[in-house]
Amino acid sequence: MTTHEVVLSATHDPADSFCLVFWVFSESSQNILEFLSVRLARRDVDQLPQAFEHGCICVDGLVAYPNQILICGQKVTVRLRGHQEADVDSHWQVLWQNDELLKVYKPALLPVSRTTRNLYQTLISLVRRETPFVNAQLLHRLDTETSGVILLAKDSAADKKWKKHLEQLIVRKVYHAWVTGLPEWNQITFECELSEKQGSEIRSQMYVVDPQERERYLKPKVSKTAFRVLQRQTGRALIECELFTGRKHQIRAQLAHLGYPIIGDKIYSHDGRFYLKRLEQALTDDDFGTLGAQHHMLESKVIELNTEFNRELL
Repeated sequence: MTTHEVVLSATHDPADSFCLVFWVFSESSQNILEFLSVRLARRDVDQLPQAFEHGCICVDGLVAYPNQILICGQKVTVRLRGHQEADVDSHWQVLWQNDELLKVYKPALLPVSRTTRNLYQTLISLVRRETPFVNAQLLHRLDTETSGVILLAKDSAADKKWKKHLEQLIVRKVYHAWVTGLPEWNQITFECELSEKQGSEIRSQMYVVDPQERERYLKPKVSKTAFRVLQRQTGRALIECELFTGRKHQIRAQLAHLGYPIIGDKIYSHDGRFYLKRLEQALTDDDFGTLGAQHHMLESKVIELNTEFNRELL
């Protein structure tokens, strides 16, 4: 971390539910109200007067007041009364950056953006609060259960500039997947159409389009991936997956169609029954034992950028 970053940690206080801790590393003339107004959700910004009144905001362990000026090295603590979030692995890290872009590592089970269960414990919220980049934006997405490299813009201007050129900027994307089964092939390039399907019990599930039933598919899109076996072990294999298109669930759906579902995939293995069960109740240790992992074993390994194109636009 640089000397200009803001580092946040989140803890759960049984009495007061949820606590956010900010460390301030940059000199600033901002008061604490201004500082928090760009780092908290609108709902909680609106509650700041009450939070100050009830002593829920502290600086270096002492109750703070709204106009208090923050200085380098201070610790700001915000207690959000009645707030709860799901526990996640929040140990993201910066892998590379330039003036406008960030490559970061996202751990498995950390959502990239807000969900019904998490508002603050998401990748984009953590980045915005733990770095100077309070307006950082996701340039693309990873599924919550997928770990690995993801590309972000440092602010809204960079997001607007690069998002429309993303296909020219990113020249190669490679994932690694542990799958059930041992492919007979060493490498294969698989091209198909992928789409959601009418009447699917799992609405988000993607299917390889059957030409004989084309009317059942909602918005078919061409999808292409190169697969290469890296390791074979008893009953499972590690496969390198290089994307040539970027469709929803592309790798997961294609591997399942080929007969090698990703270990731990609740939608595309075991006929989706563990995904459906989880909608009604928590999965058990036995369920995870059957799945083979707590989360699907898919990791983004490489995002290669077009350095010449990058330099031209910069």
